[in-house]
Amino acid sequence: MWLINLTFLSLKQLKRHWLRSLLTIAGTACGMFLFMTVETFQEGLKDATEQQADEDTLVVYRDKRFCPFTSRLPEDYERKISKLPGVASVIPIQVIVNNCGTSLDTVTFRGMPLEKIDSYFKDTPIDAATIQSWENAGDSAIIGKELSARRKLEPGDRFDAAGITVRIAGIIDSDDPQNQNSAFVQLDFLQKASKRGLGEVTQFNVKVTDHKLINDVADRIDSTFRHDREPTHTRPEKAFIANTAKDMVELISFTRWLGLAAVIAVLFLIANTIIIAVRGRITENAVMQSIGFQSEHLSWMTLAEGFLIGVLGGGLGILSAYLFLKTGHFAISSEGLSIVFNIHTTTVLKATIIAIIIGLTSGIYPAIQSMRGNLVDKLRNV
Repeated sequence: MWLINLTFLSLKQLKRHWLRSLLTIAGTACGMFLFMTVETFQEGLKDATEQQADEDTLVVYRDKRFCPFTSRLPEDYERKISKLPGVASVIPIQVIVNNCGTSLDTVTFRGMPLEKIDSYFKDTPIDAATIQSWENAGDSAIIGKELSARRKLEPGDRFDAAGITVRIAGIIDSDDPQNQNSAFVQLDFLQKASKRGLGEVTQFNVKVTDHKLINDVADRIDSTFRHDREPTHTRPEKAFIANTAKDMVELISFTRWLGLAAVIAVLFLIANTIIIAVRGRITENAVMQSIGFQSEHLSWMTLAEGFLIGVLGGGLGILSAYLFLKTGHFAISSEGLSIVFNIHTTTVLKATIIAIIIGLTSGIYPAIQSMRGNLVDKLRNV
């Protein structure tokens, strides 16, 4: 019970010096805002590029080509690939982007055959009416939720990008970051609209019958076309994304140091504030000791101050970052591939725990200092 009572007393101590406390809480909030944002970037990078043990999708691209504009493969490669051992399905995809460089507002068109749409989205629930609308109109598109939110698009709207105008047939909510930021159209429509010509695609998405065969199948595909006019380079989907957008991956990976710096800065900020507060009430603490307060009571009050600042400032920073990222719908795209920054519950929980730990840790040294010294000297404030 005394812990709760002393915690309320610590809160009153913070209120007595409200300006100093408010500035410290604001600084803590800024640091935790930065940490939360960086962690969300890291999670987005992990979702887009980290290979899973059961990954069963390969991407077949033109060898020594990266940007979708430079990868041109004959569509009839589909027939040859589908006959290879270990191949479950093949989807030819035409990719057109409005910006092949790194951008925060890239629109990626993915054209695929009518009969392949169901197999591509087999793990993503799509309304039957949306599929029907997409099939009935050649210029219709199914777009990801992030693209829809960023461009403020609704079903029935028309929009233009990369010289291609489409009508929105529906919006999908997919776990795949690439699907969240893409517009899916019919293959023949995209081939004509982009003036790339019929019979030519950007890549093939290949599903294997067993994830253990993924490397063997990739080698077979590349061996099959090694001496053709358009040789291929086949990799697992996540590895393809990581390699193609490696500059973007390196840039986001570097931000981890910014997150660490923010945590350290918050720790020092809170500790400095509490040290100043403890030194400013030496006589006051001595009076409290003389009327019956024990050393552990004063130590807990000091720790509680750090805890309260950490919780209040950290909570404010986490909430601000959550609203900022949730409403911003941020995604960085490069060469038609996207890293989408969706907030995970685990990220919020991690940031909350770190804020509490920082608050408590920052009060340890000031708490030790508050117990040192002779009571008489403290009363004299020597």
